[in-house]
Amino acid sequence: MLQEKPNLKIAVYPGSFDPVTNGHLDIIRRSAKVFDKLIVAVLNNTSKNPLFSLEERIQLLTQVTRDIPNVEVDGFRDLLIHYMKSKDVHIIVRGLRAVSDFEYELQLATMNTKLNDDVETFFMTSSPQYSFLSSSIVKEIARFHGPVSHFVPQEVEKELKLKFAAGSVQS
Repeated sequence: MLQEKPNLKIAVYPGSFDPVTNGHLDIIRRSAKVFDKLIVAVLNNTSKNPLFSLEERIQLLTQVTRDIPNVEVDGFRDLLIHYMKSKDVHIIVRGLRAVSDFEYELQLATMNTKLNDDVETFFMTSSPQYSFLSSSIVKEIARFHGPVSHFVPQEVEKELKLKFAAGSVQS
């Protein structure tokens, strides 16, 4: 764990990460270069029916970020603003793949600022090779036993294959 020091620039990168993709990892790696510490906060979204449990998603993210020393993986089940307050963090990182993401992300950022005006959202655009990539698309490909090795880390590919093995999950 990173040694805490005064004036440390800490950010939270929240998301469902169901599953974590190479696009998520791109944002994580690039954000980790900008901030002293990056908390990847995995949301247990009660309005979604995730393929991976919260614990599985935290475990996968921990595995695939183990080589980035200033990244910490955590989970939360509440409003992001409450989580931010509990960690005393004021910076949110959000990834933007395309213009279509911007309107939704702007709404979230504005709402978060209305709930806590000490919180700032930083948008990071996806690298071009990941601008099309989403967890939903990856799950759909994996569900029908298509190749996902270009879209997710090896550890995630392995777990997707196990989830969609005969009889594990409805195909």
